[in-house]
Amino acid sequence: MVLLVVDTQKAITNSGLYQFEQFEANIVKLIDIARNSGIEVIFVRHDDGAGNPLTKGNDGFEIYEKFNPAENERIFDKTVNSAFKDTGLAEYLNEKGENTVVIVGLQTEYCIDATVKAGFERGFRMIVPANCNSTFDNVHMSAELTYNYYNSFIWNKRYAECISFEETVEKLRAVIK
Repeated sequence: MVLLVVDTQKAITNSGLYQFEQFEANIVKLIDIARNSGIEVIFVRHDDGAGNPLTKGNDGFEIYEKFNPAENERIFDKTVNSAFKDTGLAEYLNEKGENTVVIVGLQTEYCIDATVKAGFERGFRMIVPANCNSTFDNVHMSAELTYNYYNSFIWNKRYAECISFEETVEKLRAVIK
């Protein structure tokens, strides 16, 4: 089991996100529990290319301060929504014999959705903890509707196990490494 923290970068991790305070607190707690349980925490950053805030070299590209990776933790950079596309992540997990991915981060309808589905297609058991992914309002749906649509309807029992935060904590603490 690994904890995959997707796109929690400074440029987009802010109070404009749906239920930001709970999202932030939950991820801080999961990172802490994973580290204390010997579960690898892996980070993913999105690079939109030159001229964008999410570009390597810009401060906004870096991981949000409260989720900072430890010195020994892996960071995979990507240029598309899926954390598995051309990043080496799937190969890394397979080499380590990992088959369960607890996924948290941003944004629900973009990179979390693509990564959940791509992980499922590659045979990984994808676990999505409640209130650990978020997004912003868009022209088609509110952030709340988007969150509920994906977490309750699209992913659950199709591509992932969408479980409570408390169940996730129990699963992380049950792992002995």
